[in-house]
Amino acid sequence: MKAMIFAAGRGERMRPLTDTCPKPLLKVRGRPLIVWHILNLVRAGITDIVINHAHLGQMIEDTLGDGAQFGAGIAYSAEGTALETAGGIAKARHLLGDAPFLAVAADIYCPYFDFEQARTALQDNDVWGNPIPAEQRDIAWLYLVKNPAHNLKGDFALNSFSIANEGEPRYTFSGIGVYRPEMFDRVAPGQSAPIAPILRDYAARGIVGGEVFRGDWTDVGTVERLAQLNAPLTERIRK
Repeated sequence: MKAMIFAAGRGERMRPLTDTCPKPLLKVRGRPLIVWHILNLVRAGITDIVINHAHLGQMIEDTLGDGAQFGAGIAYSAEGTALETAGGIAKARHLLGDAPFLAVAADIYCPYFDFEQARTALQDNDVWGNPIPAEQRDIAWLYLVKNPAHNLKGDFALNSFSIANEGEPRYTFSGIGVYRPEMFDRVAPGQSAPIAPILRDYAARGIVGGEVFRGDWTDVGTVERLAQLNAPLTERIRK
């Protein structure tokens, strides 16, 4: 399985830090956010990694290189202007191949996520080994988390292992998912496109699966959240 790490965002809410440093290279506990993901991917045996970038992208390439220092092989998809999530995938499809791939947002801190589980998230056969008709196979598998304070309404409902647009209880999309490449057929390479409308469309058709991840997870979307993650443990407990 290949993996894609989304690293093209400008990080406006992280300014002034992101004026001189791309958001994925901001450090948590002494390690760049994106490196946490790379090391965890390699630990799970996922070593073929695609990284897209835009703002200060050359700094990402200069820092990570070809991935050999981590035991990985990294290919880059330079966007110039960020194309959003679905647009970034569409531009990088020639690097991702034809099989389901894992995708993760670079700006989340999720140090204990076991990417090994993602390798079998989308199956072509049922539990008895019988082929699942193509039109009935899940086209995506999302990992959801408990709603954080900045997204109390959540993004999706989860009925058993099926993602739904409406219903209760509701959860927040973690930024980690497994996708079949054909999910992005409607997006032309170079086109800017968000992923949320595509996910909601397929969820309405009943072919998006998912589960809840209950480990440590933080959307590092503000300077304050980054500071909290880097605060001494005793201070983090008090808060």
